[in-house]
Amino acid sequence: MVILKSRDEIATMRRAGRVVAHTLERVVAAVRPGATLRELDELGARTIAAEGATASFLGYHPRFAPTPFPASLCLSLNEVIVHGIPDRTRLRAGDILSIDCGAVVDGYHADAAVTVGVGEIDPAARRLLEATERALWAGIEQARAGNRLGDISHAVGQVAQAAGYGILADHGGHGVGQLLHEDPSVDNDGRPGRGPRLRDGLVLAIEPMFVDGDPAYVHRPDGWAVATRDGSRAAHFEHTVAVLEEGPEPLTVR
Repeated sequence: MVILKSRDEIATMRRAGRVVAHTLERVVAAVRPGATLRELDELGARTIAAEGATASFLGYHPRFAPTPFPASLCLSLNEVIVHGIPDRTRLRAGDILSIDCGAVVDGYHADAAVTVGVGEIDPAARRLLEATERALWAGIEQARAGNRLGDISHAVGQVAQAAGYGILADHGGHGVGQLLHEDPSVDNDGRPGRGPRLRDGLVLAIEPMFVDGDPAYVHRPDGWAVATRDGSRAAHFEHTVAVLEEGPEPLTVR
C-alpha cells in the first residue's frame, strides 16, 4: 500500500535527511587508503547518534536476510553492489566504495547513498560513477506530481543504456516513511507513461545501481552483500525525494 505523507511528516523526514547528508559528508571525508570499513562504520554510527537520530540499518532484518544487519552503514567495495557489511578490510588506492546510510528521526526514515573513489581512480571507474550519479538526477527530475512511476525508471535506464552499463534485475528504489522500505518499488529501467501516477506527498528512495560488466549477481555467504558475478565494478547513488506539487525535493541534502 502506498502511503502519502503530510507536510508535517515530510518536515520530519527532512530532518532525518539532513542527518543522513551530514553523516555521508563526514564518512566521505574519511575515505582514504589504509582506512578500514569498520572504522568508517564507527564514524557513521557516532555521527548519527550525535545528531540524536537512530541508524536505520542497524538490526534491520528483512525476510531475505538470515540475520539482522550488524552495522550502521552499508559499505560496498568494488564488485559489491549493495548491502556490504563493514569489516576490517583496508581501502586501497583505486578502489571504489559505495556508502549507504539511513537514519530515523521521530519515527521517520531517510536513506541515501554515494559512491566515491579511494585516492586516484582510473578513467573507467570515474565514468561509471559519473553516469550513475547522472542517472540519479535524471530520475529525480521525473519525480513530479502527475507523472507516472515508469517515467522515473525510464529516465534512469536511459542513462545506463546510453553509457553501456548493466542494470540489476530485482533491485532498485522504494517508498520511504515510517518503514525503511515501503511501496512502491522503483525499478531502474522501465517504460515511460506506465505505472502508478505520482501524487503530492509520495516519498521515494531513488537509487540507480550500475555495473560496468555483466549485470548478473550473486549473494555473498553472509546473506547480505550482493556482488557482480563476473567481478566487474559497481556504483550506487541514492536520494530520498518528496514528490510535491511544486516539484521534486531531495530530502537527503544539507
